Amino acid sequence: MLRTIDDLALGGKKAFIRVDFNVPIENGAITDDTRIRASLPTIEHALARGATVILASHLGRPKGKPKPEFSLRPVAGRLAELLGRPVEFAGDCVGAPAQQAIERAGRGGVVLLENLRFHPEEEKNDSGFAHDLAGLADVYVNDAFGAAHRAHASTEGIVHHAREAAAGLLMARELEYLGRVLHEPERPFIAILGGAKVSDKLEVIENLIPRVDALLIGGAMAYTFLKARGLPVGRSLVEEDLLDEAQRIERKAGERGLRFELPADHVVAAKMEAGAPVDTLAVDDPAIGDRMGLDIGPRTAQIYRDAIAGARTVVWNGPMGVFEIAAFARGTMEVAKAVASVNGTTVIGGGDSVAAVAKAGVSDRITHISTGGGASLEFLAGQELPGVKALEQRG
Repeated sequence: MLRTIDDLALGGKKAFIRVDFNVPIENGAITDDTRIRASLPTIEHALARGATVILASHLGRPKGKPKPEFSLRPVAGRLAELLGRPVEFAGDCVGAPAQQAIERAGRGGVVLLENLRFHPEEEKNDSGFAHDLAGLADVYVNDAFGAAHRAHASTEGIVHHAREAAAGLLMARELEYLGRVLHEPERPFIAILGGAKVSDKLEVIENLIPRVDALLIGGAMAYTFLKARGLPVGRSLVEEDLLDEAQRIERKAGERGLRFELPADHVVAAKMEAGAPVDTLAVDDPAIGDRMGLDIGPRTAQIYRDAIAGARTVVWNGPMGVFEIAAFARGTMEVAKAVASVNGTTVIGGGDSVAAVAKAGVSDRITHISTGGGASLEFLAGQELPGVKALEQRG
């Protein structure tokens, strides 16, 4: 049984909340504060119930050493703006700097600790470090779904040392929607998978084949399947070592009677850059030569739109092409609009897919946009997430 922050008595207590503030920062400025905004309901919930809030997160990959470019200090400033109240920044996540910042913030205040990954013990899930983190507070709340697939000190180890532990509102929402589509979807249930590599989505495909009614494949990962069918792929990205695996997956889908769609046509070019001359070809057309496929074509987009239109549940992870370049964005934009028009539950995961629905201007028409790319993929692949499992075991 997973306890949530609603099950905790927070009045007068210090709450250590693991958030996901792993946001892009350029020249000291945050370029996308989506993840900070996603944490606000849990933070405001704790404050409204009288807690002192101690926030902890990682940022980037500083490899266990303090590095100024990976400091969370800019996040403290942005968070203060969003909350409309002061946020005390601690120069370290443990020890005297952390304790002093908590004291300065005072009862009912907000503290943001410095980057957890400035300590190598975080990624090693060191028990002593986890104990020190837990010692800063009375209760522990994990609201960082995006880091739940990592068995780190602040996501897994700390749960064993905390007096009480629970999931935050964002974490609970992620698990509710992802769990619903996997275990009790309204049908028809369609999965759309794109992105660069089959290897990144192999376990997801395996786990979805027995569950979905249709699987629509796009992006560069489609070319491993197309080559496995003996079709010309030019210089398109292909994982040669997975050709047999691609054939096996298609056979498995066929045995189940699953609708398994690959692109029927594609947009090809010699270079993956704006301004490159493009052609739209059927996928069996050898005129691709030494060019590469960079987007699904209009016929494929129409086939996919029609399939999506009849769905009651849709999961989408990965773009249909190189949507950052206008000439190769149409397929992804068409799919985004089709998903947004579904009369049912729509769940999107993965940074590129999230960016795609934002670019298409339809984010507000998606039921649930996951904040955890890697974590959502592992969940959809049927894997246990260490951060979630630890909470469930605490009960």
